[in-house]
Amino acid sequence: MSAATLFDIPAPAARPVQAKRPAPVHAARTWYADVDRVTYLGTHQPAWLERDEFAADCVPLCVAHQRLDGRKSLPRAVTPWMLDSGGYKHLEKHGVWTLSPYAYAAAARRYFDEIGLMDMCAIQDWMCEDEILAATGLTVADHQLKTVASFLNLMTLDADLPWMPVIQGRTLDDYLRCIDLYEQVGVDLTLEPVVGIGSVCRLQRTDEAARIIETIWSMGIRLHGFGFKTTGLRRVAHLLYSSDSLAWSYNAVNRAPMPECEGVHVHCGNCPKYALAWRNRLLNSLPDDPQLLLAA
Repeated sequence: MSAATLFDIPAPAARPVQAKRPAPVHAARTWYADVDRVTYLGTHQPAWLERDEFAADCVPLCVAHQRLDGRKSLPRAVTPWMLDSGGYKHLEKHGVWTLSPYAYAAAARRYFDEIGLMDMCAIQDWMCEDEILAATGLTVADHQLKTVASFLNLMTLDADLPWMPVIQGRTLDDYLRCIDLYEQVGVDLTLEPVVGIGSVCRLQRTDEAARIIETIWSMGIRLHGFGFKTTGLRRVAHLLYSSDSLAWSYNAVNRAPMPECEGVHVHCGNCPKYALAWRNRLLNSLPDDPQLLLAA
């Protein structure tokens, strides 16, 4: 047997290419009353703030500070939007807020004046997920104190901006303690237009998260849910005043592009058509009867 025959090993069969899941289609309804008004669509692209397709249905957007910081010129908003501080990624990377309250307040003031139509701006809160606590080396109680201090600092620096206080914690007792901290410094959260509830996005599918949100809602506090996905929103949408989500973008990366986008881009991770279709499908999936949401 020749050496050529001895080592003539057949090539392995090629693995079949796994087709990506199809993109979502546009839902029949495009307007959803109150829940439509307060479900902010997250975006990496500040230029979306001046796009007509979002203005047409008054779709509110959510843009992080990091996406606006340092720009010489800013878009002029044609639809309402909220400013996210980008605290999760910042603390995960640095373990501390490297941006001073003075600089953040100045930036928020510029966005408010030059972009316009800002509904609210999140404070420089301190999240309580395990990875963030590991990055800072601090305790939940420390993060709560720093979160309350951020609201006080920013209100002192520019009280005319629509600062949104945030409550942080891990358990129901933690969140109630954070509410008490605000009360101790003279802040009645029931009088605030909306209050962010942090560190629940990864718990949003659980009964514990629903219990936390329902308890705080029963206290008369209007809550904003950061980073809520479809499953979580179906459980608690009737208990939230507002929410935001960038889940559509991560969803799009792992799906085929929409039919009208084939040949335009590989995926729709930064596609406004996809974002609107995803949002419409999400809102269309929410039961009209709040009682049905509890069973969803």
